[in-house]
Amino acid sequence: MSLFGEKKSFFGRLSEKISDVIMMRAEVDEDLMDELEEILITSDIGMDTTMHIMEMLRTSIKNENITQPEKVRTALKSILIRLVDKGPRQKLCEDSPLVILMIGINGGGKTTTIGKLAHQLKKEGKTVMLAAADTFRAAAAEQLAVWGERNGIHVIKHQEGADPSAVIFDAIQSAKARNTDVLICDTAGRLQNKKNLMNELEKMNKIITREYPEASRETLLVLDATTGKNAVSQAKEFGEVADITGIVLTKLDGTAKGGIAITIADEFDMPVKFIGVGEGIDDLMTFDPEWFIGGIFDE
Repeated sequence: MSLFGEKKSFFGRLSEKISDVIMMRAEVDEDLMDELEEILITSDIGMDTTMHIMEMLRTSIKNENITQPEKVRTALKSILIRLVDKGPRQKLCEDSPLVILMIGINGGGKTTTIGKLAHQLKKEGKTVMLAAADTFRAAAAEQLAVWGERNGIHVIKHQEGADPSAVIFDAIQSAKARNTDVLICDTAGRLQNKKNLMNELEKMNKIITREYPEASRETLLVLDATTGKNAVSQAKEFGEVADITGIVLTKLDGTAKGGIAITIADEFDMPVKFIGVGEGIDDLMTFDPEWFIGGIFDE
């Protein structure tokens, strides 16, 4: 079954390629392993992660005495699920109150993701508030305000160029006064100046700790899946300035490759918590490792 109904799988032809290789082989040999390795590398799964997968696969073949190519397929699926499944960390914290810092470069879908996540949380019966703490990008607050109006959610914003931490401070006071379950905070995505970004995030976190010590915390990194290796670089660089608790992969629609999710989960040990699969307000899905990997195998 296709992941998106009639849409082309976001893994491109990865499913077809694996099936073709398996069907063409009568036995498990080095040619089969070499072809599988090449398929993984060309599917936005990085070299290091591919080597890790192949090492695990060879171990499974040896330990389980696998001699039939179809069973290699089953072993590979199991390995990929294990790589992306981060257990309890896969879930968004359900405690209230909860403060979510959304980080990521401009253009990666951060503001849209905030709107979709707010919509999802509201449908679950939670009260939600938004803080427009990206005060450096022109129209960022206005874009967030549009999502707030669309969702019927209050948005705290200041004028362009204001201190982001001042926005966070005011948003916390308002969230506490309204007994809000979840406060989602937009932040600037100026990765080109990591020192300033680190200072801003540190200041925001200090404000949250001081003013809202009872609140649970999440820091979600929003990555555009279509950027491939650039998304991996962003995960590395943002990981150096923030304590990331999860990843949101955006633009995993009918054209993007999804192998990047496997790379990030493996190389950085970061759980993917949500995936964006379209432009609609309901097109944000909770990440399910078995369902996601099943998509590779058309299951």
